[in-house]
Amino acid sequence: MNRIYLAIDLKTFYASVECVERGLDPFNTNLVVADPSRGNGAICLAVSPAMKMLGIKNRCRIYEIPKDIKYIVAIPRMKKYIDYSANIYEIYLKYIAKEDIHIYSIDEAFLDVTRYLKLYKMKSVELAKLIMKDIYDTYGLTATCGIGTNLFLAKVALDILSKHAITNIGWLNEEKFKKELWHHKPLTDFWQIGKGIERRLNKKRIFDMYDIANANPAILFKEFGINAQFLIDHANGIEPCTIADIKAYKPKTNSISNSQILFTDYTYEKAELIVKEMVELLSQQLIEKNLETDTIKLYIGYSKDYIKHTGGSKKLSYFTNTYTKLVYEFKKLYEKTTNRNIPIRRIGVSFERLQKYENEQINLFESIENNKKERRLEKSIIEIKSKLGKNAIMKGMNLEEGATTIIRNKLIGGHNGY
Repeated sequence: MNRIYLAIDLKTFYASVECVERGLDPFNTNLVVADPSRGNGAICLAVSPAMKMLGIKNRCRIYEIPKDIKYIVAIPRMKKYIDYSANIYEIYLKYIAKEDIHIYSIDEAFLDVTRYLKLYKMKSVELAKLIMKDIYDTYGLTATCGIGTNLFLAKVALDILSKHAITNIGWLNEEKFKKELWHHKPLTDFWQIGKGIERRLNKKRIFDMYDIANANPAILFKEFGINAQFLIDHANGIEPCTIADIKAYKPKTNSISNSQILFTDYTYEKAELIVKEMVELLSQQLIEKNLETDTIKLYIGYSKDYIKHTGGSKKLSYFTNTYTKLVYEFKKLYEKTTNRNIPIRRIGVSFERLQKYENEQINLFESIENNKKERRLEKSIIEIKSKLGKNAIMKGMNLEEGATTIIRNKLIGGHNGY
């Protein structure tokens, strides 16, 4: 049985929400979602459709907007956008069961409508229009939709075709994909092909999907390894993965991570404080989830015009979830890999190879009782924060100049949480 998928996207989601909240039409209102307190270099998370029609691109910086264009600046409100997204999900549930819905991002979702078309006695386009109308009538948000015989084709129909359709709906099957998009450029318009992959393909004299489909597979596998199969399948409009497969997937290994872009350049010494804060927050997550790790990873990105980044990973000789041990290991990794003379702007830390915490590993050079005491203390801190808020209790380092934990605890996704 051929499957039919809808890929639904909420058009310029953040900007549209801000317009709707102000009683304004996104298609007639110049509005950008950005935090001007971060300076003219602040990234616009979204621009209204009216701004796009003026040639302003999403993810531009404030200083890139022409001075003669007047517009409203809306400070990001991530909690508001999450609430809207949750409400849109409730609309999907009116028509489709949750097992047939895959939320791809805050403003995008895949729906397997195969078995619902007969139930509702509708064609896929009719069902798409019904859901899109419900979203608009209920929340004033315009949606676009891609319809495809697999997830890849639905996403490509959404990304490439729907934006040029009067109905905001595009559809593809394998035959139509080859006929209309085999020679489409640039390759980066296609799902999961970034600029890096495009450059590597161009070096092989491969410039469109037709070239990939007709290239020597050996060349692609030599360049991309097993990932070449995804390129070959997609170039032929093939995608065997289903929503059921996605929901059944269980990763072999788990990890947790945290990263941030600093508001200003940090010295080597000041940046070490941020690393400590981030390790603290992640170690509390491990304890809260009853997990432990034996592999740590550090990323240090430097200010522009300098080297790109340094860092690395380290496999420990033991599993742990206590802050004292983890911050000690990160300190050594930081000292070993970080350039002391270049200003730092980005930091990322992660714990990998997670496993369930069960028993304390015995070490002759440390006190098991002290480890248990530290873990009990951290659990108490976690309990207080869960009841009274993330900033209800802080360590001394969180109050030092340049510390960011208190500020970041008020954010969602790195932006204002209100």
